[in-house]
Amino acid sequence: MMRTQVLGLIFTLTAAVALSAQAYVPHRVFDSARGQFSDFESMMVALAKADIVFVGEQHDDPHTHRLERAILEGLARRRGDVIVSLEMFERDVQSRLDQFRLGQLAEADFLAASRPWPRYATDYKPLVDFAVAHEWPVIAANIPRPFASEISKAGLDLLAGKPALEKAWFAADWQCPTDDEYYRRFKEVMGTHAGAAEVDRFYASQCLKDETMAESIALGWSAAAAAKPGTRPLVVHYNGAFHSDYGLGTASRVRRRLPAAHTVGVSVVPIANLDAIVHGAHEKKGDFIVFTVK
Repeated sequence: MMRTQVLGLIFTLTAAVALSAQAYVPHRVFDSARGQFSDFESMMVALAKADIVFVGEQHDDPHTHRLERAILEGLARRRGDVIVSLEMFERDVQSRLDQFRLGQLAEADFLAASRPWPRYATDYKPLVDFAVAHEWPVIAANIPRPFASEISKAGLDLLAGKPALEKAWFAADWQCPTDDEYYRRFKEVMGTHAGAAEVDRFYASQCLKDETMAESIALGWSAAAAAKPGTRPLVVHYNGAFHSDYGLGTASRVRRRLPAAHTVGVSVVPIANLDAIVHGAHEKKGDFIVFTVK
């Protein structure tokens, strides 16, 4: 109880400082199902009713990251059984993340052992700190980067030779067809910068990231639901937008594993002018499009 009270006090003070230091983040929310602009709080009502929420980000946009924190704040006002899932941490550091979350590991030691992304302090620490303050689980969802790099050079066949311990760090089951919309979009993004064989290897790496994150999400959601029979927890997963835009990538692979789950996709789109939005170019990316200023 004492730890919870202390964490709550720390969070309250931190939030007060953050609110005083940061200006309002300009944004507009488009509700794709209704085909019209909505508002942030109305979107939060819908997100709070979901089982899985995918938040697709542009990694280097500061306004996007402030809005991502605001999503957690909005959910905390509406429900308590939230699980935060992150592309930005990898499965082999889950134990370190858990130790830090439970107060068993100092932050400096946690970061030294967990390969945080370069802009962790500004971009993702606010999400982790918010989850810790609310005693929410945090999932290190992704495949370790060295594995992804190996696959991009040698393909998926090399995974068969991994020792049993390391096989726990990537999805046990994966499907990586090269005749679907996701592959087509991936190939378009790659353009003419690589040959066909190289594109396929890079796609295999991308696909296994999606499969691993999807399996991590599904396992986390199912474990939480089993721990409290009759409940449906909410996983909020943060990833680069390509992983979940159009309901593809990680999102489609979660639906394959949890076909009855209610999933909602949010895509954050930084643009130059909020008064000149051409939403038709983006509205199929997610159930909600959150436009913000670059």
